[in-house]
Amino acid sequence: MIKEIIVVEGKDDTSAIKRALEAETIETGGSAINAQIIRRIKLAQERRGVIVFTDPDHAGERIRKIISSKVPGCKHAFLARELAQKGEDIGVENASPEAIREALAHVRTDYKAETSEIGWEDLIEAGLIVHPQAAARRLAMGKLLGIGYCNGKQFYNRCRMFQISREEFELAAEQIEKQTEREGNHDEQSQP
Repeated sequence: MIKEIIVVEGKDDTSAIKRALEAETIETGGSAINAQIIRRIKLAQERRGVIVFTDPDHAGERIRKIISSKVPGCKHAFLARELAQKGEDIGVENASPEAIREALAHVRTDYKAETSEIGWEDLIEAGLIVHPQAAARRLAMGKLLGIGYCNGKQFYNRCRMFQISREEFELAAEQIEKQTEREGNHDEQSQP
């Protein structure tokens, strides 16, 4: 059983979590998260700790931001969109038990650090912003670092929030470069 209480969006997410492992959840009831739910999450954080595990979509990110701003020090678990998608529907409830356990095995803690080892220049150099393939590169880098997909500004903030080290960042950037080179070589070989 996981010690922390997992914050999810709804009943279907709770069912998916319970299929994957033994855990307790708090349901936000969707993106209309109210003061009573925030109080429950604060109490859970004080007593047992909290893991925020919302859908990898706009509404899930909105809920994650609200909780982070009101309840400091939460842990966060992220699912890649393709692991949480069934047809057009994206949500934790669609993920396999294995994908849920994997995401929960790689949680990140939200730290409100004023500084970060990673700067804007690092994001530019890694091709995560101001690059034709920036979105795809952030998606791949977010998976490798376990911080999910987001836009450039959010990516920078998550590097700070989750205290991504320079070493972690550079290792992930190297993996993306190698993958890009392999794909480039594959494309060249398949040309007539």
